[in-house]
Amino acid sequence: MSRQAMIVGAGLTEVGKVYGRTAREFAADAVRRAVADAGMTLGDVDGLLINARGGTDLNLGLAKALNLRDLRMLAEVNAFGASAALMVSQAANAVLSGEAEVVVCVFADDPLKPAGDTGAAYRKSSSTATGFRSAETASGFTSVNHRYALAASRYMSTYGVTQDQFGAVAVSQRAWAVDNPVATMRTPMTLEDYHSSRWIVEPLHLFDCCLVSNGGAAIVITTPERAADTPRPSVAIAGWAQSHPGYSWERGSDFGLVTGAAQAGPAALAMAGLKPGDIDVREIYDCYTYTMLVTLEDYGFCDKGEAGALAASGALAPGGALPTNTGGGQLSSYYLWGMTPLMEAIDQLRGVAGVRQVDRYATAIVSGNGGLLDHHGTVVLGAPEQGWEK
Repeated sequence: MSRQAMIVGAGLTEVGKVYGRTAREFAADAVRRAVADAGMTLGDVDGLLINARGGTDLNLGLAKALNLRDLRMLAEVNAFGASAALMVSQAANAVLSGEAEVVVCVFADDPLKPAGDTGAAYRKSSSTATGFRSAETASGFTSVNHRYALAASRYMSTYGVTQDQFGAVAVSQRAWAVDNPVATMRTPMTLEDYHSSRWIVEPLHLFDCCLVSNGGAAIVITTPERAADTPRPSVAIAGWAQSHPGYSWERGSDFGLVTGAAQAGPAALAMAGLKPGDIDVREIYDCYTYTMLVTLEDYGFCDKGEAGALAASGALAPGGALPTNTGGGQLSSYYLWGMTPLMEAIDQLRGVAGVRQVDRYATAIVSGNGGLLDHHGTVVLGAPEQGWEK
């Protein structure tokens, strides 16, 4: 490809325990912020891609709520946490093919209620299995946490990954979040703090699990020609890929050991003409400490079973050789599905991350993970102003 679609605007609402607004209201706010950041108006938008958790008021009606007219592209996209990467790829294809010229991708959610349990919305959605999977519910697998605990346990026992190494991921993420003004958790964490946190489902402690947040995030994607007239640094969309492994829970399955990242990561890097060693910034979907480690391995940043030792070495933390999840990720910053790693990557490649800005930021890889390792999306981004060229 001789041309790359460009990200020219990004908008993030208040995130965390922000009450009194619906998912659609968060989404509308995020879209307006992203469009303004791009130096555009809503009248310039001719494409809208929407990602939403089921059961909210966020749907195709957002276009009417924003008074968007004559759209050439409008759709809901949902592969759960992999959706942001899929939206980026669809928008990039659209603007490069001429299907649309200015496409906004948005996610928003409102699971937190003033008097409610922080995980109630996600626990409810994961405990209503029917058919064969109802046997899991009857056996006590009533939440996503239970199912990821099974994957994490198999990963640990197979490769000898330790609880301390999971803890090193949580500590590293928190160290980045301390300097992120939008992060929810900014109090420094020690490995002792990690071990002292309560069990959720063994081997997952509280600090192994992502936050639950209210808020919205949106980005604007357009052509390289149109990007030349926008006020903020543009970010090139250099490569993308997705993978949906379809694991079966039976003997011989790679469930928990190899993820869709093993296919999507190398494919996206190849499209960008890059190798793992060419990547400056890693923004990895970290719904759990475990998913961070297995994704780094499947992307080729280290061999299988070695990511835990990599985390324990400090390589992923501030000042480390492989800066990863530089805003604190979903473990310490905020949880807006695949938009969390994407928004931080944009900040880094624009050079606007403040105290947490890394020294080298010409390239970034962003991951998305959906379902129970069922869906994976990868995006590779480049910063033209930092001399990146395909």
